[in-house]
Amino acid sequence: MKKEILTIIILIIIWIPYNLSAQERWNLEFRSGASFSTENFRNTDMQTGFGFECTIAYRFMPHLAVYAGWGWNKFSADNSFAGANMDFEETGYTFGFQFVHPISETSLSYLIRAGGIFNHIEVENADGQIISDSGHGIGWQIDAGIVIPIFDRLHLMPGVRYRSLYRDIEISNQITSVKLNYVSVGLGLAMSF
Repeated sequence: MKKEILTIIILIIIWIPYNLSAQERWNLEFRSGASFSTENFRNTDMQTGFGFECTIAYRFMPHLAVYAGWGWNKFSADNSFAGANMDFEETGYTFGFQFVHPISETSLSYLIRAGGIFNHIEVENADGQIISDSGHGIGWQIDAGIVIPIFDRLHLMPGVRYRSLYRDIEISNQITSVKLNYVSVGLGLAMSF
């Protein structure tokens, strides 16, 4: 499944130059932000996380687009079910629909996204060694934000996201079911073409 998603993303990127037009149907965004766990992660008090994401979107209707991308988020914990001084890294793919609509009589627009994620959670010790990998699985996310034009085709996109992922992690031959639910506050820089 991972190879198929990556192949689709590569084909879309290759296809872009052949379909550029003055209609600016494509949008490339780089987003970074802070992440805050919304609940106890299997008796682990997660510190504020940090992450980034890169997505590409294709607008197929006046205000509706499909998007796909890849992202990385890292949370740290002094004490956790996996041991002391552990990092939990969530990486993987994101996909879904986004709705962007102008706010009347301003140059701003609002943004709403809903979609899925195909991510995994890696547990790393203080030396940076991976001690467990959950394997990829399906989760979901919703986003809301504002689109602020900077230049003709360049936009700032501050927003808030809620993300949910359930996975099993094996530590010392013991399988633990975990749910990683968090709110992310971030800022994206997007280019339309």
